[in-house]
Amino acid sequence: MKSMEARRRRGGFTLVEILIVLAILVLLVSMVMPKVLSARKKGNVDAAKSQIGLLKGALEHYALDCNDYPTTEQGLEALLTKPADLKENSSWRGPYLTGELPKDPWGNDYRYAYPPEKGSGDTPDIWSAGPDGEDNTEDDICSWSGGSSGRGEEGEKGMERPAESRKEPRAKSRAEPRSEGSTPKRTTPRANPPRAEKKPSPDS
Repeated sequence: MKSMEARRRRGGFTLVEILIVLAILVLLVSMVMPKVLSARKKGNVDAAKSQIGLLKGALEHYALDCNDYPTTEQGLEALLTKPADLKENSSWRGPYLTGELPKDPWGNDYRYAYPPEKGSGDTPDIWSAGPDGEDNTEDDICSWSGGSSGRGEEGEKGMERPAESRKEPRAKSRAEPRSEGSTPKRTTPRANPPRAEKKPSPDS
């Protein structure tokens, strides 16, 4: 009997041991998975910001040659194909991008508007609809700072400088000013009184 029981133990794990191992695995996955998802989410946002920066650079080259940015109707396709309604004083020297127009990390096209509709200034609006694929939501990633899109944690907000800690200058001890013409007082050493000479006594 003992030999058969020993063989069973050597043949595999007991149900209790399997349940313990499964519980440990579930615990490890629950601890690691949120960090993995957070890192992946941040990586997608950083990739979208990088692609928006690439598009902004290409649009600057386009504006130098054509004296203006593509209109909303012309869109980002103007970076690859010369628009048919280009102004006469323009000298399109594209394509200004290699390959095709990039899509955001979630497989959607980047949005474009010029004149700007959401951002301030005279530069085009470029933005990604973010993970949910919908405009004007908190996960939008935009090219302008402080825009209506990108209000959430993933949006590209205007960089706010942290308030610099200003140290109050220490109050310096100032000497009291001397009145004009006054001379500093000098302390004269006290003279020791003369010692009385001893007179010889008459007996001596």
